[in-house]
Amino acid sequence: MVRFRQFLHHSNALFIIAALALGTVPGLAAQAFFDHLATSRGGLSQLSWLWWLAALPVLAGLGQIVFFTGCQLTNAPFMLANSALLQKNLFARLLELPGARALPASPGEAISRFRDDVDGATGYLIDFNDLIAFAVFAAIALTIMLRIDATITLAVFLPLVLVVALVNVVRQRIERYRRENREATGAVTGFLGEVMGAVQAVQVSGAEEQVVARFRALNDRRLRAAIRDSVFDQVREAIFANTVNVGTGAILLLAGRRMQGGAFTVGDFALFVFYLGWITEFTTLFGRLLAQYRQLGVSIGRMTVLLAGAPAETVVRHGEIYLKGPLPDVPVARRDAADRLIALDARELAYRYPESGRGIADVSLRVERGSFTVITGRIGSGKTTVLQVLLGLLPRDSGEILWNGRPVDDPATFFVPPRAAYTAQVPRLFSESLRDNLLLGLPETEVDLPAAVRAAVLEADLAKMEAGLETLVGPRGVRLSGGQIQRVAAARMFVRAAELFVFDDLSSALDVETEEVLWRRLFGRSNSTCLVVSHRRAVLRRADQIVVLKDGRVEAEGTLDEVLISSEEMKRLWSGAELG
Repeated sequence: MVRFRQFLHHSNALFIIAALALGTVPGLAAQAFFDHLATSRGGLSQLSWLWWLAALPVLAGLGQIVFFTGCQLTNAPFMLANSALLQKNLFARLLELPGARALPASPGEAISRFRDDVDGATGYLIDFNDLIAFAVFAAIALTIMLRIDATITLAVFLPLVLVVALVNVVRQRIERYRRENREATGAVTGFLGEVMGAVQAVQVSGAEEQVVARFRALNDRRLRAAIRDSVFDQVREAIFANTVNVGTGAILLLAGRRMQGGAFTVGDFALFVFYLGWITEFTTLFGRLLAQYRQLGVSIGRMTVLLAGAPAETVVRHGEIYLKGPLPDVPVARRDAADRLIALDARELAYRYPESGRGIADVSLRVERGSFTVITGRIGSGKTTVLQVLLGLLPRDSGEILWNGRPVDDPATFFVPPRAAYTAQVPRLFSESLRDNLLLGLPETEVDLPAAVRAAVLEADLAKMEAGLETLVGPRGVRLSGGQIQRVAAARMFVRAAELFVFDDLSSALDVETEEVLWRRLFGRSNSTCLVVSHRRAVLRRADQIVVLKDGRVEAEGTLDEVLISSEEMKRLWSGAELG
């Protein structure tokens, strides 16, 4: 992290070191002033040169203002740049993982790690610069004070040893309280996100009071964890400060006795008193950073969990973060001869959900160019799971996938445009304009947006929207109907002009007429190849091939007429008991 913005980090360190080094000047000036004042016998007329001595602290203060300004101009850019780097690397790793199970916990918990743990890690590096600067000041002060009186000087630094010992005693509790605080905060954030995305479900079920009660319980837990973490921090800080104060009292006693014997001057006393405040700050900061180092370990551990097995160094891997200037264009996927689909084969695919043990087993199917393949079955039969395993959104336990006879080792990175495009059962829209949701960063000049809108039967809806493609859809498309959300997701897929279109129950929220137009336009496109999950009769009638699933296995496959003859499961489905 230091090497990522090395100039900013080192400049910050030099600025704070210079500022604190100048802090030794007023102490030396005070020593000279009071020593001369105590020994002078010529009255104030002989002390005119002391005005020049008094100017030294003023000049040192002005210098400190300059250097502290430099600190502020370097520490914020350094922290924000590193925060952006960590967040970018974490997010990039999440995008590399099977999409259906990328997060180890709730999205809210992940947000807590992206926010709180990242901020804690980057802030620590700047605080460590402060410690280095204070250490330089302490070294200078120590050298000066040892030359004056070694015994009193050692008494000044004795509290530092006690602080280190104290932190080592309580380090496990420091880590535990910080971890509990972070986890409780993540639970509240995650619950809020879930509630905001399920407002209608809460209202329909009349569960408002239960939701509020649950939110209150999570906040109570967070409150207790935060108070415990904060109080422990404050108690620790108080112990540090009082340890130093006890040492300060001992120093004053020693200094008083030495002054009586004449071995310690008034100027020496003034210098020691001035440096005591700074050394107290150094001692307190040293203890605080020792504790924060333990807390930093918690934050790094929580971020590493998001890497899901990748090396821990992944989180600090250097790369461009685009803080200034235009963002890079999203590359447009260009098809070549190798991308052309002839046939897609899945052989004996298997996957079991770790939590339930349910899933799919020995699922095989073949999709040929220009064909329309439909996967159907009862709820829970494994239809969506088949698609997600095939596309790499879930990691397959066994089986193989072949594209034109060639094995696909990493489906998650292979089944992307221009080879494949996918619309999930519950499409995700962003709280942006329709145009942004369709393009997702693609340059509009490089795609045929009007054709995609027409293919998704969206042109009539757009004509009724005052802002057209600039219409803001709201969080998760809340301002659109369910059918409009599905067609926007379909248009987003058509924009990418893939070889294979994969739909998971796309037309479930469409009326019969709109659905018929959508499929007619889709197959009006040349060589459209589709793999579809559906239980709609209109879709099944159009299918070239139907794969019937039952309990995670293939029950039957063939044309509609063939599976109606060979499969009792398909007969029950077709009778209407399981069809929408």
